[in-house]
Amino acid sequence: MALGFGIIGCGMIADFHARAIAEIRGANLVGCFDLYAPSAASFADKHDCTPYTDLNKMFENPGLDVVTICTPSGAHLDPAVAAANAGKHVIVEKPLEITLARCDAIIDACKSNRVQLFTVFPSRFHESSQLLKMAVDKNKFGRLSMGDAYVKWFRTQEYYDSGAWRGTWRLDGGGALMNQAIHTVDLLSWLMGPVVEVTAQADMLAHKRIEVEDVVVATLRFMNGALGVIEATTAAYPGMLKRIEIHGTHGSAVLEEEDITIWEFAKMTKSDTQLVKRMAGRTKTGGGAADPAAIGHHAHAALFRDAIRSIQGKSSNSIDGIEGRRSVEIILAIYKAAESGKAISLPLKRDPRLAYRKTGVNG
Repeated sequence: MALGFGIIGCGMIADFHARAIAEIRGANLVGCFDLYAPSAASFADKHDCTPYTDLNKMFENPGLDVVTICTPSGAHLDPAVAAANAGKHVIVEKPLEITLARCDAIIDACKSNRVQLFTVFPSRFHESSQLLKMAVDKNKFGRLSMGDAYVKWFRTQEYYDSGAWRGTWRLDGGGALMNQAIHTVDLLSWLMGPVVEVTAQADMLAHKRIEVEDVVVATLRFMNGALGVIEATTAAYPGMLKRIEIHGTHGSAVLEEEDITIWEFAKMTKSDTQLVKRMAGRTKTGGGAADPAAIGHHAHAALFRDAIRSIQGKSSNSIDGIEGRRSVEIILAIYKAAESGKAISLPLKRDPRLAYRKTGVNG
């Protein structure tokens, strides 16, 4: 029996959700919600579903089983909790929310209502990411020594001016790190393990009329002892593919978007050599480096399929609320380190004040 999906928030990313759902056997888009009636109507017409401007009426649809949240980052909490209270499974676009307290409120609501919660980190479902994760888990790198992430993208001033919520602490929750680089932060911590300490510097150097950073550099210490770097910006013209580097005493690998560009180990096998050839040239889009719409929806489809299997009891939930919370905590620690000029230890305390700032990271 097909699961019925509803989408909350009819902006750009919602279109990727709808296209992914349309490709999945066993999934059906039954409705969409937006406070602005013309947006809901236009989206519904495009994707052949019922438009709603009353959230409760959408929840009353008997065919609705799962809700995906595509509102601005700092507006995930209310619709996610409302969906959970209505007994619907919840899929939330990154970040889960912009403070730990708000993340925890979503997690608690889903747990209390016995519905499943999924965080949208589709990059984990790229074959290249899965291969890198398996190599780490099999100790192919030996002792991990460094794990680095680079997201050097470009966003025009017009991009930030296109929505009053863009570049604000209240609704974006941060800049290049929270908005653009969070997928890569998630991948890095998924591969390398928990982060236990960060230092950082951040600034707003190239844009106007925004509150958040457009460039940030952080150093990390992981629980396993390895060190790392995160560099993120929206001020690097023309924008480059995001990159992750994993290094250890027995090998190194470099992932650029979906391509594995380096895969070198002390003991190379025939399958290693074949893998390098097979995993090159797989990136078919700009990866969002210069154009936020220049991404594919195939990984979203893979994530939704995984969520459906979990809801049906056929597999475990691989990116639940706790997993989604992890990258938010790392980013908030980096912001706190940049603001204070001090090294910040993780985990952070469960404190709603940690992420709410009314000015930029440099005050």
